[in-house]
Amino acid sequence: MKEYWTALASLMGAFAFLQGVLHAVFPAELRAAVARLLGRLTRGLSPYCYFDVTEMDGMSTNEIYDAVQLYLSSTAAPASGARLSLSRPLNASSFTFGLAASDRVSDSFAGAAVTWEHVVAPRQGQGFSWRPLPEEKRRFTLRIRRGDRDKLLPAYLDHILAAAAEIRRRSKDRLLYTNARGGAMDARGLPWDPVPFKHPSTFDTLAMDPARKAAIMADLRDFAGGSAFYERTGRAWKRGYLLYGPPGTGKSSMIAAMANFLGYDVYDLELTEVGSNAELRKLLMKTTSKSIIVIEDIDCSVDLTNRAKPAAAAPAPRPRPGIDGGIEQDGGAGAAARSITLSGLLNFTDGLWSCCGAERIFVFTTNHVEKLDPALLRSGRMDMHIFMSYCTFPALRILLKNYLGIQSDGELDGGAEEAVLRGLEEWVDAAEITPADVSEVLIKNRRSGKAEAMRELLGVLKDRAAGKRRGGAAVAETGKEAGGENEEEEEEKRALESPKEGKETAGIDSCGDGHDEVTEAKKQV
Repeated sequence: MKEYWTALASLMGAFAFLQGVLHAVFPAELRAAVARLLGRLTRGLSPYCYFDVTEMDGMSTNEIYDAVQLYLSSTAAPASGARLSLSRPLNASSFTFGLAASDRVSDSFAGAAVTWEHVVAPRQGQGFSWRPLPEEKRRFTLRIRRGDRDKLLPAYLDHILAAAAEIRRRSKDRLLYTNARGGAMDARGLPWDPVPFKHPSTFDTLAMDPARKAAIMADLRDFAGGSAFYERTGRAWKRGYLLYGPPGTGKSSMIAAMANFLGYDVYDLELTEVGSNAELRKLLMKTTSKSIIVIEDIDCSVDLTNRAKPAAAAPAPRPRPGIDGGIEQDGGAGAAARSITLSGLLNFTDGLWSCCGAERIFVFTTNHVEKLDPALLRSGRMDMHIFMSYCTFPALRILLKNYLGIQSDGELDGGAEEAVLRGLEEWVDAAEITPADVSEVLIKNRRSGKAEAMRELLGVLKDRAAGKRRGGAAVAETGKEAGGENEEEEEEKRALESPKEGKETAGIDSCGDGHDEVTEAKKQV
């Protein structure tokens, strides 16, 4: 054993002596040149290509580095056995993973395999700078095969940038905007006030027939992924949805479900706060892409049915915030110009200014679709009309699952609950009850148990159906009485008009006899 350690010490001493001789004979510049030459020979014989994506591009941050970090954190990194670093950015709703120093991860694109390596090295001492650089130099090294270079570049990098943008958008908290100040700007030059959007409604919890929900989701999915389609057909990348139906049928919940499904921000446009078409156009220009612009109860917001109608009396002048933030006084000749017209709203949804931004959805809601101008409802402005009807039995099953946890018929206890469920199916259409009313009944009775809550709901449905029948009979009886009274009034009118007609006829005859007598006398003379 002693001889082994002695031989190892002699070998290490020989290596140290040779290293000292090499450093003394060959200068550092020559050694660096030889190393570069060997590296070139090695890379020339290697079947791979290497690309470095540095963190800093001069004094600015490299956008591709951040995109690669986000992309690898959500796709390749969690699926591999690499060592990851965990972080959560500010105002983010999810965690992100990153590669540790000198770790590798594999990925594939278009059938080609790639390898990413995260390299971290200490930065050499730097002089004085107004913007200090990070203490460490970080970069990602991409290794691909030479034969796959034309297939991967630049398509693979474009895929990474698009995926990173989508990850960044989905991890960010969604916002709900409102135009509380009309068209006035805030300190940042924006006319919209944002608040966090935390509405929990989804298509899974929305009380609607599953077939109709599937059709709406498919349409939204096609719209979100239709960038190439809209560009090829020459259409603006936007779509309009009209939600109409009785109050309480879930129009606002539908909007929230659409926003959560697509991950879009929501702009709640209050038309009564907008003073002119110019301000409406400015609000549209300040909206972002991947957003939903909502106008609720559009038939009640402003008077848009102004075609071929006499002008109403001008309202009293009122102070209002202007576009530049000042206070303006409406009135006089300028009051007519400072109002939203139907033409302005049509241009807002389908004019030239509506294409100033991509991937935007317009949603109008109304309780009375017959009050809206037909020009507002045509294709290109409101592309899809969605009728929010009264609660049907498939929608009722969704509400029972949401509030009572009844997933299927097998979870019912005994034949009594099954009989109640069949009664609900029989009476729900005749009751014409809204999902909001059904939800309120289930909320009040959710602590009483499934059976009691279902029986209470069945009683409510029967009472409403009976009330509907009594109301229909009363209306029919009222119509008959009104019809009888109208017939009596018509007979009285005819009786009063008949003597007048007789007198007029007699007068005409007497005039005719007198004329004949005069003619006969003239003949005799």
